[in-house]
Amino acid sequence: MTHADHDTVSFGYEDIAPDEKTARVGAVFSNVASKYDIMNDAMSGGMHRLWKDRFVSRVKPQYGEAVLDMAGGTGDIAFRMAARGAEVTVADINQDMLDVGIERAMERGITGLSWSCQNAEELTYPSRQFDAYTIAFGIRNVTRIDQALKEAHRVLKYGGRFFCLEFSTVEWPGFKEAYDFYSHKLVPQIGKMVAGDEDSYRYLIESIRRFPPMPEFERMIRDAGFENTRVEPIMGGLVAIHSGWKV
Repeated sequence: MTHADHDTVSFGYEDIAPDEKTARVGAVFSNVASKYDIMNDAMSGGMHRLWKDRFVSRVKPQYGEAVLDMAGGTGDIAFRMAARGAEVTVADINQDMLDVGIERAMERGITGLSWSCQNAEELTYPSRQFDAYTIAFGIRNVTRIDQALKEAHRVLKYGGRFFCLEFSTVEWPGFKEAYDFYSHKLVPQIGKMVAGDEDSYRYLIESIRRFPPMPEFERMIRDAGFENTRVEPIMGGLVAIHSGWKV
């Protein structure tokens, strides 16, 4: 493997320079921000709402806990945790996504959330500040995932917990083939019809395919310093909840 190979990261099915990925992912989410939640419903048949409910039930946010919701964008996870009394900081690298979330919070009368533009790989927060770190459908878009995991570990208090909800590798025979056809052939067309953006949704599907399988990602979480790691597949691995503890 050449030195140049080490200096590339995946952007969908392409291998590009890290800085270019950061910029291109930013453009993708700026493009889809206003239609993001509508597209989530269209692509998942509304299932993403159930997955997020399940995810938050696993996090078990407690009253007064400090929670960092990274890649929290439009607020879906933060709203659920705030309803349980947690003190949630919503962080995202994309200000357009944050702006959508802030507007949604105002429309719903949800107050008390903190909003911050942050790069998951270089958080500005001091070490050992949060009781929990959550990231839902965001880690695969990070340029250097290993660095983001290390930062998650750094900002957690001892005894703090890490939870990640992400698309994964479907393992059910039959369903896998059907999902591959749906995601590759139909999702970009849905993106074109609903959001007027075929290319961004093609990237989002390709980024799922390039994301590490569940055992490999669990190993990355352990390598970042987390203990007692666990993977909970949903729908045969279509999505998975990953967790770990800082001890």
